[in-house]
Amino acid sequence: MKELLIENFKKAGRKLILLDYDGTLVDYKTVPQEATPSKKLLVSLLKLNGSPNTKLVVISGRAYQDIDGFVGHLPIDIVAEHGAMIRENEVWKELIPDDEDWKKSVSPVLLRMAGKCAGTFMEEKRFSLAWHYRNADPEEGFAASRTLIEDLKAVIPGLCLKITDGNKVVEVKKRNIDKGKGTLYLLQKNDYDFILSIGDDKTDEDMFEVLVNNPRAYTIKVGEGDTLAKYRLENVQNVIVLLNELL
Repeated sequence: MKELLIENFKKAGRKLILLDYDGTLVDYKTVPQEATPSKKLLVSLLKLNGSPNTKLVVISGRAYQDIDGFVGHLPIDIVAEHGAMIRENEVWKELIPDDEDWKKSVSPVLLRMAGKCAGTFMEEKRFSLAWHYRNADPEEGFAASRTLIEDLKAVIPGLCLKITDGNKVVEVKKRNIDKGKGTLYLLQKNDYDFILSIGDDKTDEDMFEVLVNNPRAYTIKVGEGDTLAKYRLENVQNVIVLLNELL
């Protein structure tokens, strides 16, 4: 897979590279704010984005302020909040409007569980609410996440929301917000000869689904688990190696 991917990358005219952040470019941290990119990674991203006819986009579920703080000084476009916001030419804008009224019904459920399960907390983003349990006891955190999902199912009917059971996180957002829509937005702006999409979490499956029948696309799942991606890499380190080999 790798040899053919690199060969086609070098031969292609217009190239698009879509990279998730946490679990793909950087390892997960118990404190999300500590997941800072290394200098080597930033140099690699800068060089890759500067390759001829190459557009590199970081596409993340993080709050736009967070991801902007990590990679916003690079001259790249960024999709944040699972596709709800995009930074183009260093200017942020909303791709999908949201009134946020639904948070009044959902946040008490997440906060209640955060109070019950030690080491967990709620994160409020512009377009979603997330309950993180990476710092909790593994068994207790997972059990609490199952309970939380059931509690949320009782609250969300009629609110046009969806629950994402992610990597040590349960997240709630509008049904019309996902990385697939952010991917479609980017694809509609240019006709790309080569597309590389890499991600590790369930939210990245929406990105893979958009590209599943695209013969020009290489989709890569990082880590284990069911996926629509065509290929797989074991960990973040393997992703960095691949990106550097493209250079």
